[in-house]
Amino acid sequence: MSQTLFTAITLIHSTERPVYLQLADEMLDLIRSGKLKSGQKLPSSRKIAETLNVNRVTVTKALEELQLQGWLESYVGKGTFVSFHIPELSPTNLKTQNNKQPLKQSGFEIRSNNYLNNPYFISSVPLHLDDGYPDPKLAPLKELYRAYRSQLIRESSLYSKFGAYSQPAGSIYYKEALSKYLNNTRGLKTTPDNILSVRGTLMGINLVCNALIQPGDVIVSGVPGWQRAEHNFLHSKAKHIGISVDEFGIVVDELRAICNKTKVRMVYVTPHHHYPTTVSLRIDRRIELLNLANEFGFIIFEDDYDFAFHYNNSPLLPLASADENGMVIYCGSFSKSFSPAFRMGYIVASENVIKHLANIRMLLDRQGDHILDNAMAELLNEGTISRYLRKTLSIYKKRRDFFCELLESELKPHIKFKIPDGGMTVWTEFDKSVNLPVLSKKAYQKGLYISDGILHNSSTYNKNAIRLGFASSTESELSKSVEIMQNLIGQ
Repeated sequence: MSQTLFTAITLIHSTERPVYLQLADEMLDLIRSGKLKSGQKLPSSRKIAETLNVNRVTVTKALEELQLQGWLESYVGKGTFVSFHIPELSPTNLKTQNNKQPLKQSGFEIRSNNYLNNPYFISSVPLHLDDGYPDPKLAPLKELYRAYRSQLIRESSLYSKFGAYSQPAGSIYYKEALSKYLNNTRGLKTTPDNILSVRGTLMGINLVCNALIQPGDVIVSGVPGWQRAEHNFLHSKAKHIGISVDEFGIVVDELRAICNKTKVRMVYVTPHHHYPTTVSLRIDRRIELLNLANEFGFIIFEDDYDFAFHYNNSPLLPLASADENGMVIYCGSFSKSFSPAFRMGYIVASENVIKHLANIRMLLDRQGDHILDNAMAELLNEGTISRYLRKTLSIYKKRRDFFCELLESELKPHIKFKIPDGGMTVWTEFDKSVNLPVLSKKAYQKGLYISDGILHNSSTYNKNAIRLGFASSTESELSKSVEIMQNLIGQ
């Protein structure tokens, strides 16, 4: 009986997977399907080799592989048997068995929520007015490569560096360099104990929600806002309340009214350039927000995603720079300076908060990439980052001005916008006659990616507006992009 089963096995010699492993896979399928039963004796390796027209060594290696996995048992003088410890399985028709294909559906229930069903989009077209990304062609990639390589080859003792786990909050060398950098550029008052390395702003938000938010806690943020952050709030089973955003940032008076009625646990804010509208939080509202945090005891999560890019004057210092009572958790990222592909971020907070976050982080990610952290520390210490940001600030300002002139001259009847003081996007409101989802689809067919605007809308906010990123495109690419939009809108 078992000899007959082997005649149905097909082995392909031209694939990358070794033939003996293919044979082991096929035999395992016979066992799992119940065709080969527990305790059943197999034909000799010689007979199997003759049946399949393969080398006997190939068969022997396949049998040894399955013995190592516990599926077969071999006895000297008796032969090889299917393991006696396998439960009896009902035979199934191998022709209808689909176990050779990747599984698409689990056999267990997945409890999902609508907020998790957000598609992520990767543009594969040559032109892009994106969500506000830097130009990776300008990034100091050679310097980063050199610094990363030096981390791998420096020092004679590799064990002290790579032989064991290190601190979950990040490498000391990186935190020292980052502390000095943030104190000098953002007016913060930190030591390395105030810093935790994360893999970007989203990880920082998720970590804070895991560590400091309990089900039912109230989190307040501006509307429109960043849905990725809001979905983290919902996933932590918090109650999210949105407040208005005008030309001066979040309306803090609305926050006070909420605080007078209910206990607020955290306020999420992007004060430097509000996401998505790019407006800056006015100084009086900054002061009032800090005062409210001190009065009502809520956390301020300050997402400072693009501090380095402010064109008309010096950037406003973070809320964290004026925080005297440890109410602010400050989160920043190098991803928006280099490229989203580089996952380098940080959280700044009081020492006890950092220690708690580090303990929670170990449940998910034992530690970050200390090699990359140390490479970045070298670039910080030698001034590469500061020089790079000064260079890109000038380039991005020029691109902003060029892009806004194009929008004004070519699309003005159909759009409204304000020239942003900083950041890498122009918040652009289109005339109601322009169907943004349709425009986005048609533009993509022409080789241009723009948002369809759906991501920014909610039950309380519905503007026909999108972010048009200019920093990652050259002036020539910006011209082509605007030309495509102009032609499509004019159709």
